[in-house]
Amino acid sequence: MRKTIYSLPTLLALLRAANHRYLAFVSLIETPEAGVTTLEHITESRSENNHTYKGFNPLADDDATLFRVLLREEFCISGLSSRSLRRILVNKTAGQITRLLKRLRVHGLIKKVGSHYKYYLTTLGRIIAVTALRLRELYVIPQLVYTRVP
Repeated sequence: MRKTIYSLPTLLALLRAANHRYLAFVSLIETPEAGVTTLEHITESRSENNHTYKGFNPLADDDATLFRVLLREEFCISGLSSRSLRRILVNKTAGQITRLLKRLRVHGLIKKVGSHYKYYLTTLGRIIAVTALRLRELYVIPQLVYTRVP
């Protein structure tokens, strides 16, 4: 490009496009605040209709078992129901499964499909379940192998 006064409009368009590409790049950089708010959303207790539902602990054994069950392939295809969860979680009663499903719905990890009693994992639910299991099995448990409790 020539360095004349007549090339300023073309130069302006090129520099404006470069600035827009840079701003688009900077806006894609994730900050920790988004992850912190998502973690708070999952771990804190939530209320709905004067009932309080406790949050999830990604490192607890019960919640890790639940996340492992929710990620089973048959639930991705046909959804999950109270009956299907009772077959897998044999140590829980029907009432406990119902309260567990409500707790998952209140926290936004599953969604109900139409007028049926079928539930599917939401995108947030899938991300939380995979991240919790990966964190537990790849980082926390191997690190605890090398620490000794007196």
